[in-house]
Amino acid sequence: MKTFEGSMTALATPFLNGALDEGAFRALVRYQLEGGTNVLLPMGTTGEAVTMDADERARAIAVVVDEVKGRVPVVAGAGSNSTRETIESVRRAREVGADGALIVTPYYNKPTQAGLVEHYRAIAKAHPGFPLIAYNVPGRTGVDLLPETVLQLCDIPEVVALKEATANLIRAVDLVEKCGDRMTLLSGDDFTVLPFIACGGKGVISVSSNVAPRMMADLVAAARSNDLAKARGLQVRMNALHRLLFVESNPIPVKWALHLMGMFGPEIRLPLVQMGEANAAKLKAELSGLGLLKG
Repeated sequence: MKTFEGSMTALATPFLNGALDEGAFRALVRYQLEGGTNVLLPMGTTGEAVTMDADERARAIAVVVDEVKGRVPVVAGAGSNSTRETIESVRRAREVGADGALIVTPYYNKPTQAGLVEHYRAIAKAHPGFPLIAYNVPGRTGVDLLPETVLQLCDIPEVVALKEATANLIRAVDLVEKCGDRMTLLSGDDFTVLPFIACGGKGVISVSSNVAPRMMADLVAAARSNDLAKARGLQVRMNALHRLLFVESNPIPVKWALHLMGMFGPEIRLPLVQMGEANAAKLKAELSGLGLLKG
């Protein structure tokens, strides 16, 4: 069963006049490939998937698959708070060529731990042999996928990896203790890439790599090869960027950063709005300091 690791970018989605800006999206994909990104993830939180309809999401995934042309895996965000809807979303992602699916724990419903296991089991049963990444982000979903429950997911072959977005390094060690090498562990938090990998993780699903793919790819590679000095230097160098990309709700800052970099326009869908002026000025200064702005 294929799994996924390394520097993985949760892609932002460019819009133009209310629709997907396919040209800008392709340019962002090329920028990621040139920067050494190992896996691309359209239609996650950063991609504003929750404000896109099913046809829009499928088209966005298809554009990424077409632009990548097999050079790196494409994992599509396909989770929802409905198991039936998630199964259908995975089906559509598969139809347009995705290599795997990122499945967030159901939000708002607040399922029990037993319900979470059955959710992933049902998706896997509907899509045998198709790799799934479970995604734990309690700050957004209201439910925490506990290590004991992840151990139960190890019995589902299709669940090949876990995106753990609690920024809790004790949790990371607990997961390695319980799951060993059976589950590929991926940080869902740009602030903890180096320590998470040191605890046994194999990569990150990153927001910051949208704007700084080469730095993130180098950080992950250095951490995984035990080049502590280089990895620590990059983790610290990117720290201010991480702070500014999360100073307002993701993906507000990262989309503004990509706009400042000339990648695409500033359009974002309600209920999100564009970045506040004070924070935008700080972000621009940091991007300039990192050499990420043109001119």
